[in-house]
Amino acid sequence: MTSTVLLRSIFYKLGKYKLLIAGVGVAFALLLFFYGRHNRVVYTAKATIFPLTNQSENTLSTSALSGILGIEGTSKSFSSEAAINIVELTMSRNVRQKVAATRLPQFGNKTIAELLIQDINDHSFFWQKKLKMPDDTIALASVGAEILNDYLTAKMSKTEVLEIYFSNANKPLITPITNVLIDKLSQFYIDLKTSKALADYNFTVKKIDSLEGILGRVDKKAIAMQNTTFFTPTDRLEYDLPKENLSMEKSRIVRQRDQSVTNREEATWRLQKATPIISVLDKPTEPFAMSKTSSVLLGIGGFIAGSLICIFFLIAGLLYAFTKAEIYKSLFGDEQ
Repeated sequence: MTSTVLLRSIFYKLGKYKLLIAGVGVAFALLLFFYGRHNRVVYTAKATIFPLTNQSENTLSTSALSGILGIEGTSKSFSSEAAINIVELTMSRNVRQKVAATRLPQFGNKTIAELLIQDINDHSFFWQKKLKMPDDTIALASVGAEILNDYLTAKMSKTEVLEIYFSNANKPLITPITNVLIDKLSQFYIDLKTSKALADYNFTVKKIDSLEGILGRVDKKAIAMQNTTFFTPTDRLEYDLPKENLSMEKSRIVRQRDQSVTNREEATWRLQKATPIISVLDKPTEPFAMSKTSSVLLGIGGFIAGSLICIFFLIAGLLYAFTKAEIYKSLFGDEQ
């Protein structure tokens, strides 16, 4: 079979079954069209947040947040190092599980995980497998965390401000879930700062106690040396041992103790100042960004895909015969 004969056979078969091809294309078009009509609109809420930290911890150029807030003065935001940490913290499994386990009183005191699973099951297609509602609270929080991972996005803006995007088709759930996420993120961040400040405080207290003990031993040593008298063998002249090294050692320890006391005061201040460090700049409220695939475009794509699939199955036999003949010819040549 030559290529010309193959093309003629293909066009002949397609013309013969053109109604079948059109019918399959229409069937696929209707299937995807109704799928698009059944597919819900996805709403996306954006929350922009920034920290209320002191200037020594995180600083930013004056023009960063000033351009957003319309104020003058030095702005404060996450440093470049902390930016990676806060994004990872937002997307971490621990935070997502805490969010998923939170109950919403306005929705019958159900957990966020239960609401998300129920929403997915209520709007799933007949060929999709429904999610099982776990009885264990830990397992339920884990499933909810995995669902949230598909709906949640966090990134740092060009002005070093954290942006959180939460998308879902259930519009009433968007704002409450995003607010819970911000609260859990803020509390988790506060707990980390408190733990760090507490560790610094305990360290400085122990160091001060240790230095006080060393000072006590140095003083005892100085008193003992002061009370010790030495005489020359001949004229019984009295002299004291040199105490310059001991005095320098005591001065050095005193300076370390004073510095540790300062560090303790700073650690105490940090413990007392463990207040919410997250402030919402853009609240996750309406209007939300909306996105939905066009049903018409899906229908057109379904018609094209269905027609091509039908054409492939119709000409598959001809292509197989032509390929087989060409392989046989290349191996054994034309029969005489």
